[in-house]
Amino acid sequence: MAEPIPLRDLIGRNAVDADGNKVGKVGQIYVDDETGEPQWITVRTGMFGGSRENFAPLAGCRMDGDELVLAVSKDVVKGAPDLDAEGHLAENDNDALFEYYAAFLGTGRARGTGFAGAGDDAGWTAGEAIIRSEERLHIGTERVAAARARLRKYVVTETVTQTVGLRHEEVRIEREPITEANRDAALHRGNLTEQEYEVILHSERPVVSKETVPVERVRLQTETVTEQIDITTPVRKEQIDGLEMVEGTHS
Repeated sequence: MAEPIPLRDLIGRNAVDADGNKVGKVGQIYVDDETGEPQWITVRTGMFGGSRENFAPLAGCRMDGDELVLAVSKDVVKGAPDLDAEGHLAENDNDALFEYYAAFLGTGRARGTGFAGAGDDAGWTAGEAIIRSEERLHIGTERVAAARARLRKYVVTETVTQTVGLRHEEVRIEREPITEANRDAALHRGNLTEQEYEVILHSERPVVSKETVPVERVRLQTETVTEQIDITTPVRKEQIDGLEMVEGTHS
């Protein structure tokens, strides 16, 4: 058996229908004059929490977290008779509500039916129906910040080795024999003398220079990828037991 709905906590809570559509906030709770059982609630259905209150049955209602799930749809509640109860329902107003909601709840149950978990089901007659409800799973997505990516540029030093060819001059001695052909040119120098002759030798040495040049452009780009994940969550639903015969006597 379902746990009773805590009536003292209902007022001010959000009321939704079975599809999750917000109907409004619970305003007042009305009980049957004869049995004292809670029977109707009012739901503020006006725009932005306006003052208009529509009546909805407590029969078949259930709590889902902090929300009251009604047994009828949002449109049905908004189409309910427009009554100004002022804290008490007259007999004809009560009958008008039962007549209206009977078509949607599929029952002609008498007043004082209460709601899910309010008590036993004594007083039901043939042809009446039990509303079976179940939770429907709706999974959406939201965009949240998951990570931060940044580019950081820093300087590193690496050793580079390159081979370069360096030229240098070397001296060698060339000897030319004196022949009849060049004897006259050699004799004009005269007698024996001392003499020095030098040649400047040159060589190349490496000269290193550096320059900074752009070699690459790097930027951050984002792209959206889709991954498939499994969501596992419990979903409740009501079950109805098979027919149970209870013997009894009638006075």
